[in-house]
Amino acid sequence: MHFWHLLPLVALPYACHVLLPGRAELPDNGRQECDLPALIDATVDDLREGLENGCFTSVELVKAYTLRIHEANPRTNAVLELNDDAVNIARGLDEERRRCHVRGPLHGLPVLIKDLIGTSDQLNNTAGSYALLGTKLPAEATVVTRLREQGLIILGKSSVSEWANFRSFNSSNGWNARLGQTYGAYYPEQDPSGSSSGSAVATDLGLATFALGTETSGSILLPSENSNIVGIKPTVGLTSRHMVIPISERQDTIGPLAKTVKDAAMLLQAFAGADPKDNYTLASPFGNFLPDYVDACKRSGLRGKRIGVPRNVIDYLEQNDAPIISLFDQAISVIESAGAAVIDDTNFTSYNDFSSSSIPALVVAADFTSNTATYLSSLTSNPNQLHSVGDIRRFVQQTPAEEYPSRDTGIWDSVIAAGMTNTSPGFWSLYQESLKFAEEGGLLGALKRHELDAVILPTHLAPDIPAILGTPVITVPMGAYSDGTPVRHNARGNLVDQAPGIPLGISFLGPKWSEEALIGMAYAFEQRTLVRDRLERHYEPIL
Repeated sequence: MHFWHLLPLVALPYACHVLLPGRAELPDNGRQECDLPALIDATVDDLREGLENGCFTSVELVKAYTLRIHEANPRTNAVLELNDDAVNIARGLDEERRRCHVRGPLHGLPVLIKDLIGTSDQLNNTAGSYALLGTKLPAEATVVTRLREQGLIILGKSSVSEWANFRSFNSSNGWNARLGQTYGAYYPEQDPSGSSSGSAVATDLGLATFALGTETSGSILLPSENSNIVGIKPTVGLTSRHMVIPISERQDTIGPLAKTVKDAAMLLQAFAGADPKDNYTLASPFGNFLPDYVDACKRSGLRGKRIGVPRNVIDYLEQNDAPIISLFDQAISVIESAGAAVIDDTNFTSYNDFSSSSIPALVVAADFTSNTATYLSSLTSNPNQLHSVGDIRRFVQQTPAEEYPSRDTGIWDSVIAAGMTNTSPGFWSLYQESLKFAEEGGLLGALKRHELDAVILPTHLAPDIPAILGTPVITVPMGAYSDGTPVRHNARGNLVDQAPGIPLGISFLGPKWSEEALIGMAYAFEQRTLVRDRLERHYEPIL
């Protein structure tokens, strides 16, 4: 095993200090000693500085991350596949830097891509299932193409909860047939949450600079919370879903997972924007002229804001979730001290009805039936000849490695039994009924009635109403379960989902297209708390 990346590195005389493509400042020819930063803590700014100063190259960075992945994966199963082309891509980007051509602020940085997001290389796109192994796409996902154009290196595919947690009622977060069970790093056999499980764990442990995830309802927010990182669930339509394995066109969105709010903002800036291949993005008021999400990262981001607290939603926490409420109330004090007015009891008036309704689930089921068939029909290679949800269910039930019936197909059974597509008679009225829970009776009503800029919730409770609306949410580390917290396992009994030291997050919720303001608020909170730096892991890679 090579330990080259632990040794001091010597700055190379060809390094270019470049902030924008085409604007370069050549360095002095002197040499200096500098170190590769600890990857578990390294931010984008740390890595950019090292690359610009010639302390290390993108090739060396790829090799360092790859070594960490090989060490950590037997303990975490966070990375599903590595990109064999990553070193060659990094070499080309290093050569561009030598010529003082830098594509963007993230030039030469490695990123992991969730195994639902298609890439035009040898990497598979399978949602963790053997059903889609070997399938080929006519093009790669628009968001990946944009990352490449900005000079990012696709390091590999991160692991997922199989089929984005939309297969089984009795499986576990972070499990898929191809790799097995992903684990969080803060407690033995920790539940990583899902479905962007690998993206979150890998980002937390410094197995890549950051990662892309997807969310239908909670799949970025909850894994980010459990791994003590920042996750942004963008407005549906801010980021393209073209060539991404779908669940629901009304709810799916692609977002960044990163160690800090600023890093997440920088990654979002690199791939958001309109895409004619995803007509939802054409509703964006920005087109490709996005707000400056990075510039929004100011300590003043909470000053003068009106922030609501829907207590009737928080009341749904269980008695053994008291540590969450305690930390949340402490967070309110921080937000007030940052200059915001916090208004309590800005309740979601239809939340009780929403909690007992099957309508939102039926809407997602109808979308899944239609959107899955459309995705499968787009494949240029479909080895298992799958064309519908029924075909996928049949394959999974007949493939021993998919662990059926130990891990059932209960969600698909319900979808098929519902017998509805999103073009069925009655679907649109059903969707309108679902929206009522989230609009006047939910987030939008609370924002309007109380003239709020945002709502805050413990991340545990943040995903469901914004999922229906397609509105943005940002989760930031808030703390962790305290010493003495009873250890609780998931329903399957194979993971720990509550225990001392497992991280907890706070989420900022806003109306559509409010990412810029939410990023400012989240950054202001993050900089006053710096929770991520204080929590201790059960496991960390040594290299």
